[in-house]
Amino acid sequence: MRFQGKRAVVTGGASGIGRATALRLVDEGADVLIGDLDVAGGQELADTSNGRIRFQRTDVTQAAEIEALMAAADAAGGIDVLFNNAGAAGSREKIDEISPDDWDRTMALLLRSVAMGIRYAAPLMAKRGGGAIVNTSSVSALGSGYAPTAYSTAKAGVLHLTKIAAADLAKHNIRVNAVIPGFITTNIFTSALGLEGAARDHVNGVIAQTAAKAQPVQRAGRPEDIAAAVAYLASDDAAFVTGTDILVDGGMLIGTRASWDDSVPGIFSALEAASA
Repeated sequence: MRFQGKRAVVTGGASGIGRATALRLVDEGADVLIGDLDVAGGQELADTSNGRIRFQRTDVTQAAEIEALMAAADAAGGIDVLFNNAGAAGSREKIDEISPDDWDRTMALLLRSVAMGIRYAAPLMAKRGGGAIVNTSSVSALGSGYAPTAYSTAKAGVLHLTKIAAADLAKHNIRVNAVIPGFITTNIFTSALGLEGAARDHVNGVIAQTAAKAQPVQRAGRPEDIAAAVAYLASDDAAFVTGTDILVDGGMLIGTRASWDDSVPGIFSALEAASA
């Protein structure tokens, strides 16, 4: 019960990683306010939580709605934990194809929303004596080929913002960290493709099978894997941890695939074969 008596805000809390994290925080004692555009999903989660989760419709691309979410949390007792998690794939075009408006929309959703979440939560946390903020980044922040260009750039920005915000807010006893998910099976992929119903379920099944082979840990990543890392970073167990990140990727970024998959020839094995 690391969060007994504490209050948390989770953006993008109606599904996927946000939902799993909200439930994890509740299981450990917190009361949670979730903000999301998914009214049906958010309200269903709130209705089945025995009053431990509340829902407020929130479009995180609108700074005023982020401010209203934080104000609602403050009015209900305050903010001890903020998980800036809301997001989607954004524009899929490459840098030589993307329009300025699509670039700006993706940045607003994935980077500016995190900045404004911190902006409007931090003063409220400071007056309570401190708190913990966790931001969702992505393995795509660390290299190319994992996600679309604008998404990857925004998530890299989240990592740097995390460090800068940690420095800015240390005087208020507010810790700021990030979690870096790897290949996690959520609906973010099918939503980006505009799939629904049976088509969505079919593609999600294919994604789960593919994810199990994408990294050394031979299973698909789950939202609960990320929720566990977020809970650690937000808890007093991480009281001496700020301005950093936790990579939760099943080992995807350990090295080249040849380093852990014997079926793929590595550089040295190829050289040995060539010199034999």
